[in-house]
Amino acid sequence: MWQLLALTSAAFSALAAIFEKKALFRIDALLFSLVLSAFTFVLTIPFFWFIDFDVIRTDALMVLYVKSVLGAVAFLLVMHGIQKNELSNSLPLLVLTPGIVAVAAFFLLAENIGAYSLLGMLLLLSGTYFLQLDKNSSWFSPFLFVKRNKSQWYIIGAIVLFSTTSILDKSILKNFKLQPEAFLPIQQLFFTINFFLIYLFKRRRKGELKSQFNQSWKIIVAVAVFAVIYRYSHILAIKSGSVALVLSIKRTSVFFAAVFGGRYFKEHNLLRRSIAVLVMVVGAVVVILF
Repeated sequence: MWQLLALTSAAFSALAAIFEKKALFRIDALLFSLVLSAFTFVLTIPFFWFIDFDVIRTDALMVLYVKSVLGAVAFLLVMHGIQKNELSNSLPLLVLTPGIVAVAAFFLLAENIGAYSLLGMLLLLSGTYFLQLDKNSSWFSPFLFVKRNKSQWYIIGAIVLFSTTSILDKSILKNFKLQPEAFLPIQQLFFTINFFLIYLFKRRRKGELKSQFNQSWKIIVAVAVFAVIYRYSHILAIKSGSVALVLSIKRTSVFFAAVFGGRYFKEHNLLRRSIAVLVMVVGAVVVILF
């Protein structure tokens, strides 16, 4: 059952990424994140009828809010990254998350890194290298990809934050025993509050939100529907299955988003990038499973 949930999450996550890129051609990343989050929260309101509020712990809500702050910033960074760069070049870098977690656990928690994990990280690095290797550029150029394309800093920041939130997800569901039906709408409410606070802090131009919303509301509604489906199915999969196995299936979303999104947007070097992303996904699966 959890395998089907994880596949559902991966499929709708890929669809959401393609539609997000399309919307970001016309709307600012922060405004998009705010409106999308609000729409997604509205769609999750029916979940409140299935929540047992008597068993919700205050400390669980506190951890969930901290997680939502990290998740909101990470999501905003990803939106900036795919807005300023091609989808098939920026989104696949998120597959590096398992490798980052493994290295962090080695240094911070003294956990061993086995031979399979080393192989997986080698595949991740190899895929990343060929992903950033442009046509007619030197073999050394991928090592300077951040300097060459500064928008990739957004994705790198998101990788660090997602590495933390992926661990917190399981902890909130398992250790704090928060219901999935409570997790999704409350998290979405927190996301909306966080984006609204960032919006107020930025002091955007009056009327800008309404103007850009009128241009893209149909796409935003579609992404909101996709987001509810892939987030809820992901939460259910994590609750009933192994985090490692769920994440290994979820990683396929990046491959499909990069390939089909790249074709839709007519991006450059798509065949090479597709192969590189596939190598990265295999590397991520090896790291997660072994």
